[in-house]
Amino acid sequence: MSKLDQLAKIGQSIWYDNISRAMLDSGEMEALIAQGVRGVTSNPSIFENAIAKTSDYDDAIKAAPAESTNEEVYESLAIADIIRAADMLRPIYDGTRGKDGYISLEVSPKLAYDSEATIEAARRFWQIIDRPNLMIKVPATAQGIDAIRQLTAEGMNINVTLLFSVTAYEMVAEAYIEGLEARLEAGFDVSDIHSVASFFVSRVDAIIDEQFDQMNKPGLKGKAGIENARVAYASFLRIFDSKRWRMLERGGANKQRPLWASTSTKNPAYPDTMYVDQLIGPDTVNTTPPNTLAAFIDHGAVGKTLIKLEKSIAKMGIIKAAGINYDETTDYLLAQGVQKFEQAFDALLASVEEKRNILASAD
Repeated sequence: MSKLDQLAKIGQSIWYDNISRAMLDSGEMEALIAQGVRGVTSNPSIFENAIAKTSDYDDAIKAAPAESTNEEVYESLAIADIIRAADMLRPIYDGTRGKDGYISLEVSPKLAYDSEATIEAARRFWQIIDRPNLMIKVPATAQGIDAIRQLTAEGMNINVTLLFSVTAYEMVAEAYIEGLEARLEAGFDVSDIHSVASFFVSRVDAIIDEQFDQMNKPGLKGKAGIENARVAYASFLRIFDSKRWRMLERGGANKQRPLWASTSTKNPAYPDTMYVDQLIGPDTVNTTPPNTLAAFIDHGAVGKTLIKLEKSIAKMGIIKAAGINYDETTDYLLAQGVQKFEQAFDALLASVEEKRNILASAD
């Protein structure tokens, strides 16, 4: 039994945080699925690397109608990849009855603070891609959370991204539950709706470690990201074991699983698998970038580590008491995350325009 299969036995699914046309063409995606990868995630940075920094998409860019905008060209490229990946993952989706086998596509980060525009973009992607194993990624801004509630009520699978605070996580879980309740009340089935809440880990350590360096408290470094995620998991266990949830579950509803994101180690002094090894438990997903997945398969440790969560709650209390402004820090991380994706999106569109000009002039 492979390590990924061992994780699945515990109840954790490994998804792959990367996609490119080369992966789809070369057989790499099928090989990852054969190894035990059970889903794929994408974001603007991933597509910026795939499209802007390779020649793999040049023929498709060249064939795009001249009147197309750069964003329309990008979307056509991304959607083609998402559809192919969804079809490759479909046997997992069918075999797990919809628990896994998903591919995620994010709405434009430019829409992060506009709930109505986010809803319209999600509807458009959902209709065009037309695959039951698609997840639409929506950021956990206040406006995004409003959109999540509505999109869930409309029957879409949502991957909520850029979660950093436990409070925000609880608001997202509430929005998901409210969306399911609205759909059931309207007389629709909810058994085919699935969702994940992408809780970011290493980025929390990256910023809080800087604060501990300034405070000359090195002994607290490298702990906040994991303990923060464990406290969120404690909230997950409480919320999805409530009387309110049990009523929905009897109606066919599926839990919104926590997904650990940002699991590559930013600090080279830390073990390269720490954000996988220390966050293993039932009803979770870990989306790993290429280097982290390879490291875990090579020397990661398999075992249920999402345990003794009351100790994590106490440790987060110690971290906050040390002088960390937790709410201010997580608010900053959310705003920074949106900004980084916007920057990647801008760079991507600029690269598409540059390639279109170069390819046109080569004719």
